[in-house]
Amino acid sequence: MQKKKNAVAVFLGHTRDDQAETVLLGLARGSGTRSLSGMAHHNGLYIRPLLEITRIQNEKYCEEMKLQFWNDPHNQNPEFSRVRVRNVALPILEESIGPGIAEALARSAHLLRDDADALDHWAKREEVHLDLADLECSHLEEMPRAIRTRIIRAAVYAAGAPAGTVTMEHVSAVEALICAWSGQGALNLPGGVKVERISGRLSLLQHRP
Repeated sequence: MQKKKNAVAVFLGHTRDDQAETVLLGLARGSGTRSLSGMAHHNGLYIRPLLEITRIQNEKYCEEMKLQFWNDPHNQNPEFSRVRVRNVALPILEESIGPGIAEALARSAHLLRDDADALDHWAKREEVHLDLADLECSHLEEMPRAIRTRIIRAAVYAAGAPAGTVTMEHVSAVEALICAWSGQGALNLPGGVKVERISGRLSLLQHRP
């Protein structure tokens, strides 16, 4: 669609309530800082100008301006975890803890995005000076864990792992070769990536069948 229309921006209608739901789902999955930072206001062509207002405020404005909006029927289907968060979990939290839960979750997402951006920037500055296929374990061990795990993930992807396939379990296993070395053997990761500790260095190679 964006190519056909030569669009320079695509505006999405996510609101603060959607942001809160995203953060709560991330917490339930045990996600990291990046996932808990929720949806970005700007992400390439995609822009979310309504993240600071609630769903009710958005609907009331449309009604006042005589704008017709469409309600996706999937938004009421309890088979989806996001719908259960919206219609069950968040109302229970509001009732048992107090009002303002959605606002607080969205505020946390904003703060965590700042932290995630800063950590990503720090890790990328470190990566510039490293050979991601041949890493010195002692140097990685001295780094803060948040930076080390980002570099590990980047190294595995650089070695050939398909996008989105590297989990925290994979990263933790590689980290054990660095910080909890006891002679364990090589790791086989997605995309045929082999990670092995050799003479105090971490070797990452892709083995194709």
